[in-house]
Amino acid sequence: MNIRITVAGSQHVAHAEEICKLMEEAAKQRGTGIAKRKPEYIKAKMEEGKAVIAIDTEGNHLAGFSYIESWDDKKYIANSGLIVHPHYRKMGLGRRIKKRIFKLSRSKYPNAKIFGITTSMAVMKINSDMGYKPVTFSELTKDEEFWKGCQSCPNYDILTNENRKDCLCTGMLYDPEQEKNKETADKRTRWKRFKRFLRLHQRNLQRKTKQLLNLTSKNND
Repeated sequence: MNIRITVAGSQHVAHAEEICKLMEEAAKQRGTGIAKRKPEYIKAKMEEGKAVIAIDTEGNHLAGFSYIESWDDKKYIANSGLIVHPHYRKMGLGRRIKKRIFKLSRSKYPNAKIFGITTSMAVMKINSDMGYKPVTFSELTKDEEFWKGCQSCPNYDILTNENRKDCLCTGMLYDPEQEKNKETADKRTRWKRFKRFLRLHQRNLQRKTKQLLNLTSKNND
């Protein structure tokens, strides 16, 4: 096994259909909705140099992938669609891909804020280590096209009932201006603070989810 992580290009478009299938399978396993993408969209990202791909060179097998999306006139950047093929999991590949797509994003859009919303604790940990901070949804992009991507998620009703202020996902943001003006915090301290935030966030969401279920039950009676 020899995995190479590189910026994707036109030579990788043959993997686009498999990437889309892996994204859909990952969303089903987590019970959340990664915005569905067509192979043509993934191919375009590759040809634009806005994606990172991991290839097992011993057979040219797809191992992982992630791509860049831009919002609000490129003021906000999202590292989207992170997937790792089941055969290559539990070996730190997801972290390596995240770091590579983050580096590519910083290179292409040095002044942009990089954000993401996720329910994955593993992704939250990686983001925290790279300098992301947990934020409210109001601090993320206002671009309607981004939020339309949430419509395929089974938790979309929670998002709309909360007027797009909260959901089961956690919003995280990397602000390059803040990073320039402060010393890098110790990773362990940063993660401990984030876990405290997350516990409070989850309690709040559990309460809101219960309220929503009760309301739905009453409406059905």
